[in-house]
Amino acid sequence: MAFNLKEIKNEVDTLLPKIIEIRHYLHENPELSLSEFKTSGFVREQLSLLDIEVFPPFLSTDVVALLNGNKAEKNVTLRADMDALPISEKNAISYCSINEGIMHACGHDGHTAMLIGAAIILEKFKEQLNGSIRFVFQPGEEIVAAGKDLVGKGILNSPKPLAVLALHGWPGYPIGAICSKPGNLMAAADIFKIKIIGKGGHGANSDQKNNPILIASKIINRLSLIPLEEFNTSDSVVISFGKFVGGTNSNVIPNEVSIEGSTRYFGKPVGERVPDLFENVLKTECNNADVEYELKYDRPYLPTVNNSEVVEKCKNYVKEFIKESAWIDIQNPVMSSEDFSYYIDENPGGMFFLGMGENCPDLHTISYDFNDAALKNGILFFVISTIRLLSYD
Repeated sequence: MAFNLKEIKNEVDTLLPKIIEIRHYLHENPELSLSEFKTSGFVREQLSLLDIEVFPPFLSTDVVALLNGNKAEKNVTLRADMDALPISEKNAISYCSINEGIMHACGHDGHTAMLIGAAIILEKFKEQLNGSIRFVFQPGEEIVAAGKDLVGKGILNSPKPLAVLALHGWPGYPIGAICSKPGNLMAAADIFKIKIIGKGGHGANSDQKNNPILIASKIINRLSLIPLEEFNTSDSVVISFGKFVGGTNSNVIPNEVSIEGSTRYFGKPVGERVPDLFENVLKTECNNADVEYELKYDRPYLPTVNNSEVVEKCKNYVKEFIKESAWIDIQNPVMSSEDFSYYIDENPGGMFFLGMGENCPDLHTISYDFNDAALKNGILFFVISTIRLLSYD
């Protein structure tokens, strides 16, 4: 069915001040993973103003809604994440976080605002929709990967989507550029926690064979060598350490030390080998030193693998209906991870990056702020891609 592009763009322009206001409200009121009660309530409030079916929560703070067009059996699903991070914001902006130690350092305020905007616009044009649209406002993307649980609840089963789309604000690309690639876009991420249990004592003790700090240091060194010794460079395995806790005083040897970090890679077979390699290192180092260990190794994030056909179609829509230069082909996948991977593990779909500007601060930093100037293209991308996918699939 034909649609009036000029009319859609005019509606987005008219709506944009409200979406910016919504984005600022969300930024000012961030909530951590699975505690997005105020956020999800706000989203439900916005959707209640529309002719959209909003479902009861499948987890606790999720919001899933369905907009029915002319052919309900055809579906496109649009997803945004809502949670913030445990970071203290240092931005000098009028809508700075009012929740101490919590901020939208990954731009989920922008993602949520854009999806609300897309819902408002698409509801206005529902008579032109050859299918239904599922809107998923997901909690707990950070660390807990709640997307896995939400998909596991069957939210994508009826109707099955012909495409699932998501946008993620991304520093380093021109403002408002839509960027993606077919195949691997983002890495898997495993999360590990290690506890080394040794023997505490006085710092003057000359026999420190089972000093857990020394053993933990050796273990970190050995684990760091796994990508070089066990894999090829093309496997792109990265093991990083983000937390090392042990001891309370310079003259006291602690009883135990804890280490936390992540492992990233693109190929599932690669990831299946890593837990055993960790066990081998820990057994060797701990047995030699007469200390004990505990290993918790979780694999919450799959690789994000885009469907080639969906990416190609959306690329064409962007170049034809937004602007030729608005599309950028991503050449290489990134080592960051996303639980959106669960949405497209068994369904066609794609993750797309939305340019935040070449000089935008990095994600997960104290000075990151989603760029309002990119909101318009983000909403247009969702709206136009949805209408076109439903019209021609």
